[in-house]
Amino acid sequence: MSGLRSFVVRRLLLGGAQTVAVVLLVFALTEALPGDAAVALAGDQPDPARIEAIREAMHLDRPAYERLLDWAAGLTHGDFGTSLTSGRSVSMYIEDGFGPTLLLATITVTFLIPLGVGLGVLAARYEGRLVDRLVSSVTLGVYAVPEFAFGVLLVTVFALQLGWLPPTAVGYGTDLLGHPAALVLPVLVLLSRPVCSLARLVRAGMVDALNSPYVAQARRYGIPGVRVRYAHALPNAVAPAAQQLARTVDWLLCGVIVVEALFVIPGLGTVLMNAVAERDVPVVQGLAVVFGVLTVLLNLGADLVAHRFAPRAGVAA
Repeated sequence: MSGLRSFVVRRLLLGGAQTVAVVLLVFALTEALPGDAAVALAGDQPDPARIEAIREAMHLDRPAYERLLDWAAGLTHGDFGTSLTSGRSVSMYIEDGFGPTLLLATITVTFLIPLGVGLGVLAARYEGRLVDRLVSSVTLGVYAVPEFAFGVLLVTVFALQLGWLPPTAVGYGTDLLGHPAALVLPVLVLLSRPVCSLARLVRAGMVDALNSPYVAQARRYGIPGVRVRYAHALPNAVAPAAQQLARTVDWLLCGVIVVEALFVIPGLGTVLMNAVAERDVPVVQGLAVVFGVLTVLLNLGADLVAHRFAPRAGVAA
C-alpha cells in the first residue's frame, strides 16, 4: 500500500506540473498565431480608431505576461474568458459542445471494452488457428481504413442507398439521445479503429501470459482453463490495454473532429473548428486547456490501473 501511495503522489505531482505546462504552452502558441484578432474583428475595411478600441476592449494593448497572469488566475476558478466574436462566456461554449461529445464517447466506450477485450481473448484462445487468423486479418484491415473514408462508405451504403439511417445529425441539435438512429453511424466509425487496436493488444498480452511459466504451473495444478484465462492471464493483458483505452477516451472527449464534421454533430470538435475559423482565440485557448487537463487525468487513471495489475511494469503514459 505504501508503494501504491508513493506512486499516486508522484503521478499527482507530475500531473500538476503537466497541467501548468499545458497552460503555458497553450498561451504561448495562441500568442504566436499570425494576424491580429482586432483587425479581423474590425471588418474588411477597418478604421484605425476602431481597431485601437477593439484592442483596448480585448486588453491586447497590455503586456503578454499580464494577460497570462489574468487568464491563469481566471482558470483557477473556472473562468475561461469571453468569446471575441459573440461575447459569450467560453465556459458556455464548452458546456454546449461537451454534451454531444460525452454522449458519443460514453456509447463508444460502452461497446468498445466488451468488443475489444472479447475479440482479443477469442483470438488468443485459438492462437494460430482459423479464428485467430480471421480476427487478426479483419482487425488489421479495418484499422487500415481512415475514419473519414469509413464514414463516407457507411453513409453511402446505409443512408443514401438503403435509406436505413440518417446521413447526418442535422435538425436534431444537441438532443441526440432522443434520436438514436442518428448515433448509429457515428458510433460505428468511432468504434472501428479503437476496437481493432484494443483487440490486438489484448491478444498479444493474453498470448504472452498463456505461454508464461506461472500459467503452465497453474495448469499442472489442475486449475480449470477458464480460471487460468480470466483470473491469471487476462489481468496481465490489462496494463497495455488500459493505456490504449485511456488514449481512446482522451481522443473521444477531446473532440472527434473528423466524425463530428462528417455527421454535423455539435460537439467539442465542431466548436473548436468554428473557433479556429473565426480566430476566436479565447475559445481556442479554453478548449486547449480542457483537452490538456483531460489528457493528464485520463493518463493518470490509466497509470493507476496499469500499476495495480502489473506493478513491476512501471508504466507511464
